[in-house]
Amino acid sequence: MVNLGAFVKKLQNIMRSDAGINGDAQRIEQMVWILFLKVYDVKEDEWEILFPGYQSIIPQELRWKNWAQDKKDGKALTGQALLEFVNNQLFPRLKSLPVTIHTPQKQLIVRDVFTDSNNYMKDGILLRQVINEIDALEISEYKDRHAFNEIYEAILKSLQSAGNAGEFYTPRAVTDFMVKMIDPRLGETIGDLACGTGGFLTSALNQLWDQVKTVPDRDQYVQSVYGLELKPLPYLLCITNLLLHNIDSPLIFHGDSLDRDVRSYAEQDKFDIILMNPPYGGAVTSGAKTNFPVEFQSSETVDLFLALVIHRLKRNGRAAIITPDGFLFGSDGAKTAIKKRLLEDFNLHTIIRLPASVFAPYTSITTNILFFSSNQKTEQVWYYRVDMPEDYKHFSKTKPMELKHFDNAIAWWKNRQELLDEETQTYKAKAFSVSELKSLGYNLDQCGYPSFEEEILSPEETIRQFHEKRNALNAKIDERLAEIERILGLKA
Repeated sequence: MVNLGAFVKKLQNIMRSDAGINGDAQRIEQMVWILFLKVYDVKEDEWEILFPGYQSIIPQELRWKNWAQDKKDGKALTGQALLEFVNNQLFPRLKSLPVTIHTPQKQLIVRDVFTDSNNYMKDGILLRQVINEIDALEISEYKDRHAFNEIYEAILKSLQSAGNAGEFYTPRAVTDFMVKMIDPRLGETIGDLACGTGGFLTSALNQLWDQVKTVPDRDQYVQSVYGLELKPLPYLLCITNLLLHNIDSPLIFHGDSLDRDVRSYAEQDKFDIILMNPPYGGAVTSGAKTNFPVEFQSSETVDLFLALVIHRLKRNGRAAIITPDGFLFGSDGAKTAIKKRLLEDFNLHTIIRLPASVFAPYTSITTNILFFSSNQKTEQVWYYRVDMPEDYKHFSKTKPMELKHFDNAIAWWKNRQELLDEETQTYKAKAFSVSELKSLGYNLDQCGYPSFEEEILSPEETIRQFHEKRNALNAKIDERLAEIERILGLKA
C-alpha cells in the first residue's frame, strides 16, 4: 500500500517548480480539487453499475476519464493545451452547472466544490505530472476505511507549516475515543457543526458500519451524518472523505453555523448526537452574536458553538465537545451562563482532561472533552485526568497520541471511582456535586494537572508556550478584575 503522506509530499514537490503557486496552502488546494475529480469519477463508475440509467451532471467531455487519464497514446492533454482546457472549459463550466431543487445532493456537490476552487498552476507540463500521479492512485485498493485518513493528516500538517492558524487536526485517537464513549447507533443522526475534514463523522461512520447487516441498515447508514464547514478547503476534503466512506450523497454544507438565529431551530433541525472540536479564537461578528440569546452572546467562538450545541441537541440527545481550559475557569457572563445551563438543564456527567501536547505540533493549549446529554439535569460531574504515558515526555508528530492511551479512561468510564494520585496528592478522578460547582462560581477547572519541572524546549516552542500561557493568564486577570469592578459598582 502506498504511503499517502509521502504521496502528498511528492505532489507538493512537483508544484514547487510552478511559478503560479505561492506557498503550501495553494499547493494543497490545487491537489485537492484534482483528487476530488478522481474520486468522483470512481464513484460515478460505481453508480452507473448500481443505478441503470444514471446520468452524470458533469458533461461527458469534462469527466475525468475523458480528459485527465493518460492512455500513453500521445493524445493526453499537456502543456498549454491542458492549461487552456482547465482554465477556459473545466472550471467555468463546473462552476456554472445547472441545478434545480430536484438535483440530487451527490450531484449538487460538484458545483459547490468548484465554486471556491481555483487552478493556480501556470505550467501545463507540471500540471500533467500532478494529474498523472493522482490518476495512478488505486483508490479501489483502500478497503480499510481508515487508510485514506492518512492523506488528510498529511494535508493538515502541511497547512500548519504554511502558517494557516486554526486548522487544528483532531487526532484520530481523540475522535475514536469520543465516538466510542458516545456509542452511536444506526438510526441516530450525528452532527458536527464545524466539521473540518470530517474526522468525527468518519470515526462515527466506522463504528456504524459494523452495525450494517441489511439493505435498510445501509439506507440508515448513508443518512447518519451531517456536517457544516465554513472554510472551502476543509469542506472539499470532507466531501471527498465521505465519498470514500461510501456516503454517496454527503450531507455536508459549505457555510457558517453561527449565521442562523438559534431560536429558530425546530426539533427536526436537531441531532441525536453532536461531536465537535469548535474553532478557538476566531473573530465573531456582531451579527453572529445577535443570533443568540443575550446571556450567551460572546466574542469567543467556542462559547457561541457551545451555545449552538445546546440549541441543536435533541431531547435525550448526547454530545461530546472539545473545549480549551479557558472555558472551564472563565467567569464572564456568557461562559457562566452556558455552564449554568449545562448543569441545570442538561446532564454534564463527565469532563475528560487531556494532556497539553495532544494537539502538538499545532498548539500546546490544554483541552478537555465535555460529555453531556439532554435527558436529565446534572446530579454530579465526574472528572477524569488522562495522564501522559510513562514512556512519553510529550506527544509529537512522530509520537502522536494513540487510542491505547485512553485504555485506562475507558476502563474507568465503566466503573467510576475517585482516584487519588499519591505522589502528587492530586485527584486523577473525582466527582463534584452541582452545589459544589455552584459554590465555586461555576469554575469547572477541577482535577487539573499538577505542576512539574518542565523539559528543555526549543527557543521557538518556549516562546510560543510563554505567549499562550500569558494570554491565558491575562484572560483570567481580566475576568477577575471585571468581577471586582462589577461588585464595587465601578462598571456596569
